[in-house]
Amino acid sequence: MDAQWINLIITVVKIVVVVFIFMLPLVMLMTLMERRISAFLQDRLGPNRVGPMGILQPIADGLKAFFKEDIFPVNVDRFLYLMAPAIILFPALITVAIVPFGDQMSTYIGGHLVNLRFQIADLNIGILYFVSFASLGVYGLVVGGYASNNKYSMLGGLRSSAQMISYEIPMGLAIVAVVMRAQSLSLNDIVLSQATTWNFLYEPIGFIIFVVASFAETNRLPFDLPEAEQELVGGYHTEYSSMKFSAFFIAEYSNMIVSSMLITTLFLGGWQVPFGIMEALNLPVIWEQLIQILAFLIKTGIFLFIYLWVRWTLPRFRYDQLMNLGWKSMLPLGLFNILLVAVQMKF
Repeated sequence: MDAQWINLIITVVKIVVVVFIFMLPLVMLMTLMERRISAFLQDRLGPNRVGPMGILQPIADGLKAFFKEDIFPVNVDRFLYLMAPAIILFPALITVAIVPFGDQMSTYIGGHLVNLRFQIADLNIGILYFVSFASLGVYGLVVGGYASNNKYSMLGGLRSSAQMISYEIPMGLAIVAVVMRAQSLSLNDIVLSQATTWNFLYEPIGFIIFVVASFAETNRLPFDLPEAEQELVGGYHTEYSSMKFSAFFIAEYSNMIVSSMLITTLFLGGWQVPFGIMEALNLPVIWEQLIQILAFLIKTGIFLFIYLWVRWTLPRFRYDQLMNLGWKSMLPLGLFNILLVAVQMKF
């Protein structure tokens, strides 16, 4: 078989594994963990009757959403109303393509030596790819709010656009500092640059800025002003039902997963195993790869837990507090962090 066909087949297999075997089942698991962790923090049981320990509850929820009546409110912009869930879901799933789950390994497939990367696409401008596509998600929220012909939905869409613009700038500044240290826009190079010391130790300010901005970008508490049930009923998805309503939540959890992966990649060494454990063990290459992937997933899982923990711990900001934090605190801190990194690199 030709080497180009082998690479194409490998890429298709990666897409199927990452999106359909990893991402979507993990989204289902996150909906269960959201409810179980909230129940634990509130001293109650949560879902525990559909399957052992409620493990089948996400499937029951999905079936319920699938068979619910699909309602179209009066006077909606039908085309944009249908497109909004797809617009917000697309960036959430496409940005995972650049995330490196592990190091590369060489193996023979079909008589050809293939460098197998545990990553769908190794782009030398991976950071720009992430920033570009991640910023598209706001269009889904704004379009959904506009097309619903509902004042609460419209206000939720406008809030989301203002919020995402405000927090993408500090997030970009935190990324600039990481790129300065790694001297590359490739996520693989950024991971390799953290072989001895992870970036969050060099750049604690940038790390905190990126984590806070990630919470705001995913519209999670304490930054869920676009939904704000007490003020806006449900915000941008007030008029949505059935699977269209579910698509917004699939996108939200997908964004949480990708954001946790990016935090791990940029600041926690990605798939790097700390304390020189891999060198001490001196295992075969395949076992090293599996341990590195496991390390990456554990780091990502820690931040996913923090997402859920914070939601059920902190109250929602007022809108003026949200804007003040983004523009008056995080923006100057982001610029100060770049200055600190520049001074560190100079001396």
